[in-house]
Amino acid sequence: MSPTLIISCITGYFGFLLLIAWYTSRNANNQSYFLANKAAPWYAVAFGMISDSLSGVTFISVPGSVGFAHFSYLQVILGYFFGYFFIANVLLPLYYNRNLTSIYSYLLERFGKFSQKTGSFFFLLSRMLGAAARLYLTASVIQLFVFDAMGVPFWLSVSIIIALILLYTYKGGIKTLVWTDTFQSAFLLLGVALSIAAISHEMGFGIKDMFNAVANSNMTQTFFWEWQEKSFFPKQFIGGIFIAVAMTGLDQNMMQKNLSCRSLGDAQKNIRWFSLVMVIVNVFFLSLGVLLYMYANAKGVTVARTDFLFPTLALDHLGAFAGIVFIVGLTAATFSSADSVLTTLTTSFMIDFHLTSTSASEENVKRIRHLTHIGFAVILLVVILLFRVMNKQAIIDTVLQLAGYTYGPLLGLFFFGIFTKRSVIDKLVPVVCLLAPVVCYFLDANSKELFNGYLFGNELLIVNGLLTFLGLSAITKKN
Repeated sequence: MSPTLIISCITGYFGFLLLIAWYTSRNANNQSYFLANKAAPWYAVAFGMISDSLSGVTFISVPGSVGFAHFSYLQVILGYFFGYFFIANVLLPLYYNRNLTSIYSYLLERFGKFSQKTGSFFFLLSRMLGAAARLYLTASVIQLFVFDAMGVPFWLSVSIIIALILLYTYKGGIKTLVWTDTFQSAFLLLGVALSIAAISHEMGFGIKDMFNAVANSNMTQTFFWEWQEKSFFPKQFIGGIFIAVAMTGLDQNMMQKNLSCRSLGDAQKNIRWFSLVMVIVNVFFLSLGVLLYMYANAKGVTVARTDFLFPTLALDHLGAFAGIVFIVGLTAATFSSADSVLTTLTTSFMIDFHLTSTSASEENVKRIRHLTHIGFAVILLVVILLFRVMNKQAIIDTVLQLAGYTYGPLLGLFFFGIFTKRSVIDKLVPVVCLLAPVVCYFLDANSKELFNGYLFGNELLIVNGLLTFLGLSAITKKN
């Protein structure tokens, strides 16, 4: 597939995003940027959250992981389903009853300003590292198959991508993102569905043949029962519940759109439908992985890394149609996972660090907001380029793992606030929240020696949250 055709697809796609941004950001103000004037339709938010949850890494890696992990990822997704129930019935009422813009303002009300800033800091750190790592991986794929052939350096291609994201999120914020992410979810799902159709056509499968091929494959094993392994079902399932609670319900990036709905009832309806759709969508991603491996084996295609399986087949073996579908789907996943990050990082910083200490006019808030938005875009670019200089896949994996550690303190903070009535020594909260991930890192690094060969999986997040909870219990004070 020619680089020119790929660039044309990306350019046309971005043109639609700009059109949506222009229409939705007219007469936008600070309230539009932060919460879309509390007028976002729940169904648009629910559908848009699909692309926000499924980054470009998911688009590439989940199908590729089927070759060695089979359908074990579905154990985590089933846990998500129950975690979203907790979000809808406990966390959303908590946020709506207090009319929050940043969810970490709850920590200010419950414990004090040090707790609020600690929660916001962990969010800013984890989301920046996570967004940079995900955008780096997907940008590397586009660089390999497109820009290297055109002689465009990596720093320039990434700068262009971030500049494009900045261009359509700069003014409208959440009001724009509700609709651009809806548009991007449609193309992401279309990309998966048409990719499945393209592979089935190449292999001569009808619909029934395709279902039988996936169902009878030895790669569709879903449940694993070896207790020492990371794929052990209780680890994955229970870990999935807490991952959903922490990385969706306690994450400003995921909750800000929910807070833009017209009412609590609409926000809850959004989460319930979203939880069901996420299970179905991930089944399609995993099924796509089975078909990709079947096609690769039939054609004798091998790849150096599983992450390159989908792009290699789509761009080099399945023809122009499959290549266009893949590029559009990858573009949708890449833009949607990065665009909301700039907006929500700006929101969290403005509410939790700037507006808590400064009484400012509407115009001054807008000016600071614009500078902050641009500043986070520059930081995102710098972190991505640092990943490129290091040029080690293991570093990206480590960053994503460490970013996951930062949600443990958030889990402990919010659970202590919700399920106890005790107060804490606010100034000591940052110390507790820093110690918990450090202890978890030590336990994870030495788990085989300490626990007779046991390997931590997603349950490490629970341990992290529990340590934070116990630490907060140790610094309680009389109300």
